[in-house]
Amino acid sequence: MIVKKVKGRVFFLGDNIDTDQILPGYAMSVPACQLKNYALKGSSIPDFVEKVRPGDVIIGGKNFGCGSSREQAPVALKDAGVGAVIAASFAMIFRKNSINIGLPVITSECIDLMKREIQEGDQVEVDIESGILLHIDSGRVYELKKLSEPALATLRAGGLINRVRDILCERGELIDCKKA
Repeated sequence: MIVKKVKGRVFFLGDNIDTDQILPGYAMSVPACQLKNYALKGSSIPDFVEKVRPGDVIIGGKNFGCGSSREQAPVALKDAGVGAVIAASFAMIFRKNSINIGLPVITSECIDLMKREIQEGDQVEVDIESGILLHIDSGRVYELKKLSEPALATLRAGGLINRVRDILCERGELIDCKKA
C-alpha cells in the first residue's frame, strides 16, 4: 500500500517547540478523545484547533517535539487533523511516537527556504513516499529527507499496532486477519 499524499494549508512554528506547547500539561487529565481540542494551546497559535482542517501541514524549525516523552502530544496533532509535520529536526521520542501512531514527521534541510517562499495558509502537497513538498501556489518543489522503509511501512499500516498486526497475519500467527 502506498502512503497517501498529504494536501493542506501550512502553519509555521519555530525552533524548540516542546510537548507542553503542543499539548499543555493541564490537558493530560482530559479523556483521550478530547486531546485534539488542546492541540498547540501552549504555542504561538493557541487558536490552532479552530483553524486547522484535515490534511493541514505544520512546518517547524529545529528540535520539534522536545521536552517530555508524552505520547499524547502527537496524538493531539493527528486527531486535530494535521496531515504531516515537516521540521529541520525532531526530538527522538516525539519522532518515534508520531510514526508509531501514524503521523508523518519528516525532516528537511529546506526549512529556512520554505519559510521565506511560502506564506502561512498557502496550500502544499507532501509526497511522503518520494520525500517532496510541493508549494501548490508557486509550483516550487522542496526536498524532504526520505523516510526509512520501516517508518514508511508503519505509516502505510496506519501506525505500529496495525503494522505488528499485519506482520502477525502474514506469519499466520493471528487468527482474525480481516482487512479494514
